[in-house]
Amino acid sequence: MPSLNITFTDEELEAVRAAAAAEGKSLKQFVHDLPLREQQRLQFVRYAVSWGETRRDEFDDAFPDEIPPSSRPQGADAA
Repeated sequence: MPSLNITFTDEELEAVRAAAAAEGKSLKQFVHDLPLREQQRLQFVRYAVSWGETRRDEFDDAFPDEIPPSSRPQGADAA
C-alpha cells in the first residue's frame, strides 16, 4: 500500500496530535482522514451554493427589502 512521509515542525505536529486526540483518533487515522474530509466539505459547499442559486428568486420574492439581486455577489464569491 502506498505511503507518504509528511514533515511537520514540532509545533505543527503537537497541534495535529492535539486535534487527533480531541477526535479520539490515532495520529495516522486523523492525518489519513483530512483530505477526505476536505473533499467532502468542498462538495457540500458546491451543493449549498448551487441550492441557494436555484432558490434566489424565491428568497428575493420573500424578502423584497433585502439587498437588491443585482448588487449581491454571485455563487462562490458570496461564500
